[in-house]
Amino acid sequence: MTSLWGALALVLVVEGLGPMLLPKQWRQMVMALGEQSDTQLRRIGGCLVVIGCVLAYQFLT
Repeated sequence: MTSLWGALALVLVVEGLGPMLLPKQWRQMVMALGEQSDTQLRRIGGCLVVIGCVLAYQFLT
């Protein structure tokens, strides 16, 4: 369970870096994502999930 909390903490750190360091570019990126179709967003989300699972497997085994 401790690993899960550690992973969540790292996600929050990484997610916070964009708006903290580059707020204008981050806003533009979020607006561009909002203009994508549902299919494109699902593909992006699916790729991120697969990459995250592979990385988690590599680091945790």
